[in-house]
Amino acid sequence: QVQLVESGGGLVQAGGSLRLSCAASGRPFSSYNMGWFRQAPGKEREFVGAISWSHGSTYYPDSVKGRFTISRDNAKNTVYLQMNSLKPEDTAVYYCAAGGGLRIGVTSGEYTYWGQGTQVTVSS
Repeated sequence: QVQLVESGGGLVQAGGSLRLSCAASGRPFSSYNMGWFRQAPGKEREFVGAISWSHGSTYYPDSVKGRFTISRDNAKNTVYLQMNSLKPEDTAVYYCAAGGGLRIGVTSGEYTYWGQGTQVTVSS
């Protein structure tokens, strides 16, 4: 089992920045790919990026590429999501997730463990 706890959400104006953290406990954190997803009211959960367990490779969808950056600190069992140039459409509950596999997953089904989520609200 892996337990994940997100933090760092809040209210920010458009154009601002936030950094989300996801602290992991339980099984070895360093052996999992870590992903970030978000879900806005009435919408499906959306992939916003991930980082691999092996080489720290990252992958982002076009909707956040160039604005969001994921990093991980295996010594602290923590993964981060730095969000810059935020837009009102980035408003959602943000979740971190842990999954196995040799490649970065981009769908929620490829992740086994999930945090409880943290709310991000971007005002216009």
